[in-house]
Amino acid sequence: MAKQKLIDAYRGKRTDDPPWVPYSGVHSAFLINEPADKVLKDPKLLAKAVVNAAKRYKADGIPLVFDLSVEANSVGCDLKWWPDNVPSVTVHPCSNKTPKDAGLKIPTRSSGRWPVLYEAAKIAKPQLDELDCVMMGLFCGPLTLASHLAGVRIFTDVYKNKDFAHQVIKFAGEVGAAAAGFYADMGAEIIAIVDPVASQIKSATFQEFVTPNSQAAIKVIHDRGLTSSFFICGDCTKVMEDVCKIGTHGFAIDEQLNMIFVRDMARKYNVGFGGNLKLTLALSLGLLSPREDAIVSLAAGGHVGYTFAPG
Repeated sequence: MAKQKLIDAYRGKRTDDPPWVPYSGVHSAFLINEPADKVLKDPKLLAKAVVNAAKRYKADGIPLVFDLSVEANSVGCDLKWWPDNVPSVTVHPCSNKTPKDAGLKIPTRSSGRWPVLYEAAKIAKPQLDELDCVMMGLFCGPLTLASHLAGVRIFTDVYKNKDFAHQVIKFAGEVGAAAAGFYADMGAEIIAIVDPVASQIKSATFQEFVTPNSQAAIKVIHDRGLTSSFFICGDCTKVMEDVCKIGTHGFAIDEQLNMIFVRDMARKYNVGFGGNLKLTLALSLGLLSPREDAIVSLAAGGHVGYTFAPG
């Protein structure tokens, strides 16, 4: 376990060997034989689950939580809870209204589930420090949060109703900046914008909506002297260069991308990159050997700016 090695890799620097981050999420709850919904509501259980996962997997860094419903819930979206998964957003307040018309407000540290995360961080952070393991803060990116607020209409609105889309995504970016500040206050040393659905849009649309509405959060992270990243899912080949140029210290991708392509793109822009252990084919379904998959990813990733992690 090595915090500085992970921070160096996230910042695109050379490391003696790649650091390792398991995005354990609600799997952490499974490891302590507790249902996900119970753990995510109980700060003591959440801290126990995260620290246990860090120890079990000998992690160099681990997210306090990997749950993209936190920000939506903190501005008023209702949730459906599950015992084996993160909660689902069930109400979209901007389905037919702008954030202003819907009366949405930027969250405070007492909004929604933020008090649970603050308390969990207070318990977990000292224990993770003893393990030399980074506590990471992951928050919902602007396009994904906009999809929680407005529903699936946002994916056509970015082309057909741009004024409305700009208002929703701008508000989502402001919420993200607040979330980045919360995680900084909790003691997270790496804070990532997690925008999985940003792979579903064109490069020009990414530049118009995602890039500008990520800048406030990136500024918060960098002004605090912390390390930033941008997480994206799916086949994001068409926006990969935009991700590299968004302004974070690095990025992380999932199993659908070629690691050589990703590595070369990251080195071109001197940023860190993470992945690409196949979460579905290797870890979940076992259609590929996890060991062989790991060896391939490690060989492709190399020693410059690379963090080994599930895709």
